[in-house]
Amino acid sequence: MAIIGQPWSDAMVEMSVAGIALDAASRTPIVLLRDPNGCRQVPIWIDQSQAHNIMAGLQGSDPPRPLSHDLMATLLVAGGLELDRVIIHAIEDSTFHAVLKLSQADQTEADDDGDEGEDLIEVDARPSDAIALAVRTGSSIWMLEEVVAEASIAVDAEADARDQSDFSRFVDDLSPAALVRHLRDRGPQQDPELDQSDDG
Repeated sequence: MAIIGQPWSDAMVEMSVAGIALDAASRTPIVLLRDPNGCRQVPIWIDQSQAHNIMAGLQGSDPPRPLSHDLMATLLVAGGLELDRVIIHAIEDSTFHAVLKLSQADQTEADDDGDEGEDLIEVDARPSDAIALAVRTGSSIWMLEEVVAEASIAVDAEADARDQSDFSRFVDDLSPAALVRHLRDRGPQQDPELDQSDDG
């Protein structure tokens, strides 16, 4: 649902995408968001297709046919809208919640102090979709400080490098047919983003 957004009064932290890691136990991808100081990062478990979409956006790859988030970005432009920012604003029952803050393409940008115009459109979104769209449009990703405080872990650069290397090898070795078999074998499961029990 799209509604007219209201300014957020709580303190927020601008996060960056540190990369994609692989959970060693479940072989489930994780997108890592890191704070500006590089001291805290928030892991969000996602599915493999979302991981591929985020990685494609980070790498600026140009697929033969547009991926779903490439299409979303194109539709925003066609509709005269811009993604102003992404806000991950809550974690409830171990599930992260995010919104897209959209503005008219010709609308004056928000002030440097973070005050938002009253006519920003707010659209509910899964964090993984929001992040995949943000990296394609160059939009900022924000998280409420209370969410960062609750869900963050200390940064371990060496472990991150190993995890990201493991994920890269996993992706390189994964053929489309193997991915289809893997998803079929897993059967109907809860969305990984709805199961964040280890992180909150």
